[in-house]
Amino acid sequence: MALLKLQLTNFRNYENQYFEFSEGLNCIVGKNGSGKTNLLDAIYFLAVCKSSIHNLDSLSIRFEEDYTMVEGKFEKELIGFSLQKAGKKIFFLDKKPYEKLSDHIGKIPVVLITPEDNDLIRDGSETRRKLFDGILSQLHSEYLKEYLKYNKALDQRNSLLKQFAENQYFDGDLLSIYTEQLVSSGSVIHEYRKKFLEDFLPHFTSNYENISENKETVNIEYISDWEKYELADIFDKNLNTDLAAQRTTRGIHKDDYVFSMDRMPVKKFGSQGQKKSFIMAIRMAQFEITTAAKEMKPILLLDDIFDKLDEKRIAKLIQMIEAGKFGQVFLTDARPKRTRELLSKVSVNFLEIE
Repeated sequence: MALLKLQLTNFRNYENQYFEFSEGLNCIVGKNGSGKTNLLDAIYFLAVCKSSIHNLDSLSIRFEEDYTMVEGKFEKELIGFSLQKAGKKIFFLDKKPYEKLSDHIGKIPVVLITPEDNDLIRDGSETRRKLFDGILSQLHSEYLKEYLKYNKALDQRNSLLKQFAENQYFDGDLLSIYTEQLVSSGSVIHEYRKKFLEDFLPHFTSNYENISENKETVNIEYISDWEKYELADIFDKNLNTDLAAQRTTRGIHKDDYVFSMDRMPVKKFGSQGQKKSFIMAIRMAQFEITTAAKEMKPILLLDDIFDKLDEKRIAKLIQMIEAGKFGQVFLTDARPKRTRELLSKVSVNFLEIE
C-alpha cells in the first residue's frame, strides 16, 4: 500500500504543505532542521496513530496553533487524522471516523529506522519491549486488544496500591479484580511474545549474517516472569513488595529481550560495527516478517541513516533497494550531493525541503 499524496496542516514545522510521492524510492533532502524527520513522522503517525518522536500528541501541533490535520492519499483510500490541543484525536478512513483507534493500527504496515535505534541496545528493557510490542500490535489485532486491556488494569491496580498507602487501608477483594485481569491478559500477551520471537529469530540471524559478513553467533532471548512462576503466584508472592512500592513490581510489563553475541551481551562486548549490524538485522527481520504476515511490503522509513552507517553497510542497503527487496521507501539526508551520488544507479524521486 503506497502513499501517493500527503497534505500537512499545522503539523510540527509545516503550516500548509502538499507532497506527491512515487511508489518506489523517495529521497527527502534538506538542511538540518528543515523538517525532513517531521515529514517521516507524519507518515508514521498516519500508520500507527502516534508520533515516533513525542509521547504527547499535542507536541505534533505547530507552535501557537490550536490544531493539526494530516491527510494521506493511498492507492485506494484516503486516511487522515485531526488533533486539537484541547480536544480528541480522530482518525478517519475515506472521511469516516474510526470508532476506535485500534481498528486502524496494522492497516498501513510501516518500518521506521532512525539513529535512535541504537537505544535498543543502550537503554533498559522498556525500550526493547516497546519495539516488539509495536511490531506485534501491527501484526495482530488480538495482541493489541489484550495489551491495551493489560495496561488499563495495571494503571488501575497501581492507583489502588497508592490509595492503600495514602489512606492506610487494604481491600484484598478489590485488588484481586485487577490482578485477575492482569493474569488473563498477561497470559495471552506472553504466548504471543514467545511465539513471535520463535518466528522472528531465523529472519534476524539470516539478516545479520548477510549484513555483517562475520561469523558471530547472535541471539535474542525473551525473559519473562511468566516462565518462572504460576501466573497468579507472581502477584501473590510479591504483594507485600507491591504495597511498599505502591506499584505492581512484577508481571509481563517487566519482560525483557536480551541481545547477545557469542553468548555475551552485545551492549558490553559488541563493537560499534557489530551493534549497527545487530540493529539493522532486527529492522530487516521486522520488514520480512511484516511482509509475510500482511502479504504486502510495509512502507520503509529511513531517517538520516547515511550519517550513522559505514560505507559497507550503506552499500548493502543500496544493494537491497536495487534488488527490489523493498516496496515504497522514504529516505532523508542533509547532504543532497552525497545522496545523489550514492543513489545514482537507482530510480529516485527527489524532494528538496527548504
